[in-house]
Amino acid sequence: MPRYRDEPAAVRVYTVCDESKYLVVRNVPSLGCGDELANLFGTYGPVEECKPMDAEDCEPFTDVFFIKFSQVSNARFAKRKLDESVFLGNRLQVSYAPHFESLSDTKEKLEVRRQEVLGRIKSSAGRHQGTFQYSIAQGSSSGNSHHQTNSNKREYMKTVHAHHVDDPRFSHVPSNKDYFPSESMNATVNLVREKLDKIQSSGDNSDAAAAASKKPRVDNRRRI
Repeated sequence: MPRYRDEPAAVRVYTVCDESKYLVVRNVPSLGCGDELANLFGTYGPVEECKPMDAEDCEPFTDVFFIKFSQVSNARFAKRKLDESVFLGNRLQVSYAPHFESLSDTKEKLEVRRQEVLGRIKSSAGRHQGTFQYSIAQGSSSGNSHHQTNSNKREYMKTVHAHHVDDPRFSHVPSNKDYFPSESMNATVNLVREKLDKIQSSGDNSDAAAAASKKPRVDNRRRI
């Protein structure tokens, strides 16, 4: 969030070494509002200390406060929400203060961060494994259903074919016999047979004529 409307928004990346449960709050109005400031930051987690820093340089009519949270996560949350927020008419400037940490504080911070990273890795691995198992189960079930469908189709076609072979109604009729008991229908069948025979004979004749009329190709290329 920009400090002024005309300024572009600035983005800063913090590492675990930059973060801290110690915060420095600048641009606090010099109105003796330490309790109000402590209550404001206390809404984001337990605050162990909140005191003014008289030795720090600051703008006229403003104070600088030192705030210590019990956990780094609470300090991170408070900084993200209250930095550049308006407090009694002034925009607060909240920054981490890792230089106030002791050796035990740094060890505790790194250990908490390590536990957080391990928890995220385990949860991510669990989600990926569940998705993979679900995909395998879906693939196996779809493959089994597809195989079962194909086998059912093959069995059905075998049954239909056997039924047709055994049924005398589906037996093949020679070309010199009648298909139907009605004379008109048999006459139509015979007419269609004659036309098909003519078409086939004409096609055979045309193929023979084309083969006879085809001249052998003479190779006139010069030989070297």
